Parts: sequence; structure tokens; C-alpha cells
Amino acid sequence: MVVRIRGAAKAFGPVTVFEGIDLDVHQSEVVVLIGPSGAGKSTLLRCVNGLERLDAGTIDISGERLSYQQGPLNRIRRNVGMVFQSFNLFPHMSVLGNVMCAPVKVAGRPRDEARQEARQLLDKVGLADKCDSFPSSLSGGQRQRVAIARALAMRPQLMLFDEPTSALDPELVGEVLEVMRALATEGMTMIVVTHEMQFARKVADRVVLVADGGIVEQGSPQAVLDEPATPRARAFLNAVLER
Repeated sequence: MVVRIRGAAKAFGPVTVFEGIDLDVHQSEVVVLIGPSGAGKSTLLRCVNGLERLDAGTIDISGERLSYQQGPLNRIRRNVGMVFQSFNLFPHMSVLGNVMCAPVKVAGRPRDEARQEARQLLDKVGLADKCDSFPSSLSGGQRQRVAIARALAMRPQLMLFDEPTSALDPELVGEVLEVMRALATEGMTMIVVTHEMQFARKVADRVVLVADGGIVEQGSPQAVLDEPATPRARAFLNAVLER
């Protein structure tokens, strides 16, 4: 078991985002979270990485209880890669420098080793020719692929993707999703928040619909997307498919 969530609850002031969430993610499983905007999908993802604190419940990552003490939290974060909507690259560093930074400064790897692995990862995401470029010269899709390479550079056991294509022009979405498909094929454990239903259909092992403060439905992509069992799931999918 890579992720075990029990009784998770989170509120911002008087507004309850979600409560009573139980979710397991197994080794090499791709779990896609779908649901309406504001349902708490991204907040749940941020709780898994310790960027937000749960108000109640527990999260275990690879058998270790997530706590908010700096030492244990940093140890867990080293095993969890996260890719955000907005890339969050360092603008003053080259592409290679962005990918090398955490392995050297956080993991303490030798610079030559980190440089070699960074080049391999950039080749993996199709950007071997951009090592010396700076983020400002790249397209949105290229920047997001650098962000994926940067997360992979820490050799994580788990990858979290928070709507990784939502800030991209439509023609650039495919290049990012293709990298994610390749990671899934290689057996990377992934939790993905996305509105890309075709990606969910083709790549997910399990689709989880989050709405109305909790998990409404979960199952195989075919079960949830083609034959939703609950009225709430049917209403959401009908609204999405009509767009």
C-alpha cells in the first residue's frame, strides 16, 4: 500500500471542503480524481503531500504516518513528487539547473551524478535539446514537462499531479499527457487530479469522483464513466460531456 487515507476531513473556516474520506492507492496504481471545481480534489492532493493539514483523519505514505513535524514531513516529501498547474520553475535557472537543484541541495547527491540523471530525465520527457534553455523561452507544455522531470529527479515512490494541463493551450495538452501515460506504463504510482476524461478513461486503473464533501463513487474507468451508479455521478458526467 503506497497511500492509505482514513477519515480525512478538511475545512477552511466555516466551509467544510471534505470529510470522512477513505482512500487506498496501491503500488503501480494510477488513481484519477474527478469532480466539480471546488469539490476538494486539489486540497486532498495537497494534504497527501503535507502542504495542507488535515483537520481530522490520517494519511499513511508507504506505511509511515504523515505528521507535520519538520523532520518526518521532509522525509516523506522526498518520496512524493508533485506537479502543479503553474509549473513553479525557477526562472533564473536553466532547465538542467531546475532538474538538478533538489537532488543536489535536498538529497545531497554529487553534482556530476545529478547532472547525468537530469540529462537522462530531460531526454525521457523529450527535452534533451533544452538543457541550457531558460523557462521563459519554453512553451507551457515544455515547462510542464520540465516540471515532471524535476519531480522525477528525486526518485519518488509516488507522483501527484494537480490539474497539470489546465494552464496549457489545448494543442499543448497532448504532449504532457503522453509523458504521464509513459510513466503509468512504467509502473509509477500516481494520483492525478484532472478534467481530461479521455486520459482518465485510457490511463487510470481507478477513477474516483469527489463531490459534495466526499467520495461519491469510485471504480474502473468503464464503470464510473460509462455506467455511473449514483445520480450525482450521472449529473456531473452529463454536464462534463455536454461541454
